Amino acid sequence: MSFSEILTYWYSVNKRQLPWRETTNPYCIWLSEIILQQTQIKQGLPYYEAFVSTFPTVFDLAKASENEVLKLWQGLGYYSRARNLHAAAQYVVNECDGVFPDTYKGLLQLKGVGDYTASAIASICYGEVCAVVDGNVYRVLSRYLGIQTPINTTQGAKEFKALAQSLIDYNDPATFNQAIMEFGAVQCKPKNPNCSVCPLQDSCVAFRDSNIDSLPVKLKAAKVKKKYFNFLVILTPKGNTLVEQRKGQGIWQNLYQFPLIESKNLLELQDLQVALQQHELLEDKQFEVYLYNKDTIIHKLSHQHLYTRFWIVEVDSEIEGAISTATIEEFPVPILIGNFIEAFNF
Repeated sequence: MSFSEILTYWYSVNKRQLPWRETTNPYCIWLSEIILQQTQIKQGLPYYEAFVSTFPTVFDLAKASENEVLKLWQGLGYYSRARNLHAAAQYVVNECDGVFPDTYKGLLQLKGVGDYTASAIASICYGEVCAVVDGNVYRVLSRYLGIQTPINTTQGAKEFKALAQSLIDYNDPATFNQAIMEFGAVQCKPKNPNCSVCPLQDSCVAFRDSNIDSLPVKLKAAKVKKKYFNFLVILTPKGNTLVEQRKGQGIWQNLYQFPLIESKNLLELQDLQVALQQHELLEDKQFEVYLYNKDTIIHKLSHQHLYTRFWIVEVDSEIEGAISTATIEEFPVPILIGNFIEAFNF
């Protein structure tokens, strides 16, 4: 059997039953692909089900507020994807009369849709012969063919795309694409793949050369930056607190957080008290402050690590713009803030 025949047969026997595999509705396929980017199925499935339940059609998603979309997305991270998801839904409704583009090139016009997502939707929903290349595909092809080209380079992206395109089953591109991705996720796993029962073992270069653990090759990422965050959890006599919406183009754009003091290193109580005496929110106010988390929380993002402390600041009078703590869970927040809110239990 050929490479594609082996994979599709393996898939027919071993595939997991997932809701987006029971449909060719482009809205559902698109939702699943956006949610599952760099997210494991176990984590992403509840989000997919929540989105389909809350926004059954692209029209429902398009007319939702950005806050509603961000709140439902909360905990997945990569919040720009949620904003792009919302914008793409509005584009489909307003520019395409609610009908998804039915070609690879047309799908690329949707915000947040790149080569991988467009290929997946075009092949699964419309039968277009477009090979998908994600982390699973990189791993399968690099091991099977013994390719040393780094996958996180322009050359690597082009090389693996061309290889996948040359191997795809032209008669059934949808099944082939799903099969190779599932094979990478379940069989040819990043760590401890079960090579002893692999149907590709006889012709796998990495297995033959005993270098499975070294493939795929990936260039080292840039050094991770450290940042030091001091969140001010302000409590007023009437049980109110203060949150602010993040602006700019950062990863938490339009999400809410407690007032933040960013520092060059970890602040101790005495240092923070000095900073608070000059803070505009606490001008002409008496306050008491104490550290909530004795152990600094290290929130790891792909490009930076946030060393975080939450400071409880009890003030003697009300603050303009404060909200009732009873409503705080209505605001979309980063998971770092959400975990604190849940633990603090206002």
